[in-house]
Amino acid sequence: MSKSFKIISVVLIVLFVVVIPSCGTYNNMVDKQEAVESQWAQVENQYQRRMDLIPNLVSTVKGYAAHESETFQAITDARSKVGSIQVTKEILDDPEALKKYQEAQSQLSGALSRLLAVSENYPELKANENFLSLQDQLEGTENRISVERNRFNESVKDYNVTIRRFPQNIFAKMFGFREKAYFTASEGASVAPTVKF
Repeated sequence: MSKSFKIISVVLIVLFVVVIPSCGTYNNMVDKQEAVESQWAQVENQYQRRMDLIPNLVSTVKGYAAHESETFQAITDARSKVGSIQVTKEILDDPEALKKYQEAQSQLSGALSRLLAVSENYPELKANENFLSLQDQLEGTENRISVERNRFNESVKDYNVTIRRFPQNIFAKMFGFREKAYFTASEGASVAPTVKF
């Protein structure tokens, strides 16, 4: 065997043993990172749906409950706060920014709950088809948000586990893959709400 043939053989062996599997590992991490970002887009999509429904719900309730201005102001303020937070995919790499976003969304959820509680005081509003339809849509949206958050956390878990396992963790560090933050429960979420009639 010639010397050049041996060199070519060694290079090919190294190529097949090291480089090709490395490409698969890198591509797998890219796939999982994209899955996290795609799922985040679904979470944002459901939040946007809620943001679009709120003005219709508020204006319907306002027609019946004009003097409940404190509740309407709380919703307006919370919606404005949510809208003022610049949400980019970089938020996934910043647990503090994600926490602020979650807090703003929680405040909006609380304000909407108060609005729905106010509506209980207006029997003719509760019977209004537009209000009932909006209430159903909002309830459905809240359920979708919960489902999408759960799916997002599953994607984050899958991604984080992948980039932390050996030998993927070596490639993750080489190529700058960083752990993503999870959605967490809002403060006080473990306490059951009090319902009064």
